[in-house]
Amino acid sequence: MRSEDFNKAFETYSKIKKNILTVFKGDPFNIDLLLSGYFTNGHILLEDYPGTGKTTLAKALALSIQTDFKRIQFTPDLLPTDITGVNVFNVKDQNFYLQKGPVFTNILLADEINRTTSRTQSALLEAMEEKQVTIDGTIYPLSDDFFVVSTLNPAELQGTYPLPESQIDRFALRFSLGYLSKKEEVEMLEMKNPSKPLAELSSCSTRDEILQVRAVLDEITVHDDIKDFIVELVRRTRSYDGILIGASPRASIALQKLSKVLALSENKQFVTPDHVIKLAPFVLGHRLIFDQFVNDEETKQIDIIDNIIKETPVPK
Repeated sequence: MRSEDFNKAFETYSKIKKNILTVFKGDPFNIDLLLSGYFTNGHILLEDYPGTGKTTLAKALALSIQTDFKRIQFTPDLLPTDITGVNVFNVKDQNFYLQKGPVFTNILLADEINRTTSRTQSALLEAMEEKQVTIDGTIYPLSDDFFVVSTLNPAELQGTYPLPESQIDRFALRFSLGYLSKKEEVEMLEMKNPSKPLAELSSCSTRDEILQVRAVLDEITVHDDIKDFIVELVRRTRSYDGILIGASPRASIALQKLSKVLALSENKQFVTPDHVIKLAPFVLGHRLIFDQFVNDEETKQIDIIDNIIKETPVPK
C-alpha cells in the first residue's frame, strides 16, 4: 500500500468524524463505531431510549458524505411494500410500473424498527444481506454502498416487537449512545439551534474519497495470529456456560472488517489485538442467546462476554 493513499484515507476519515462531532455531543468512540459500520457496509443497530441522539447521528453521517439518505418510521401498521415498493397499474397505457420504496437509497435509517411486526421487519432481510429486493418475482439491485442504521427501543418500552434472530445476525454491530454528561448537555444548549442541530451541517467528502478509503481498508494488514484470535473469540461463544447459541461465522467476518477501520482511525496500517478487543462486545453481544437465568440480567450478559474476551489468549 502506498503511504500517500493511506494518508489520504486517514485524512478523509478524520474530517468526516470531525464534521459529525460539530453536531453530535457524546462519546466520540460512538462515531468510530458508526464509521466502522459504514465503511465496511456493516449494518448498525442503535439501541437506546428516545431522545438520545440516534437519528441525529445517522443523519449527520449522510449529510457529511454527499449521499442519498431516506428514513422509514416503523409503526405497527407499516407493510412490507411500504419498505420495498409495489407495482402500480397505469390505466392509461395498461402497464404496471414500479413505485420504488425507501429501501432504494444509499443510507437507510430504519427508525424504531421494533415498533412493527416481524413480517414487516423481515422485508429488510434480503436487502441487508444481498443488496437486492424481490417484488412480484422480479429482482431489483440496490446500491453497492447500501447501508442500514436501525434504531431500536429497549424491549421494556410499550409497543415493541422482538426482532427475528436471522435479522439481528445481519447487523454487524450494536451499541448504545447513552445520556449526555452534564457538561455535554450544557454544550448542546449553547449550540446556535439546539433543536435542529443539522440545519447548518454541510458535506465534507466526495464519493471518490469514500471509495478510496474502502480500497485502502482492503490493504490494511491482518496477521494470521490476529485472525486466529478473532476466530477463537467467536468460537468460544458457542460452548461457553450461560450461552445457548453462540455467534455465527458472520461475527468473525464483521470483527475482522471493523477492526481494519478502527486501525485506520488510529492512523495504523495493521490491526492489533486491542482493536479486536475494543470491538468484540459490540459485535458479539446481540448475536448471543443466553440461558434463561441471565435473560433478564443485562450485567451478567455483559460479564459473560467480558470473561470470554479475558480468557481468550491474546497474541503477542
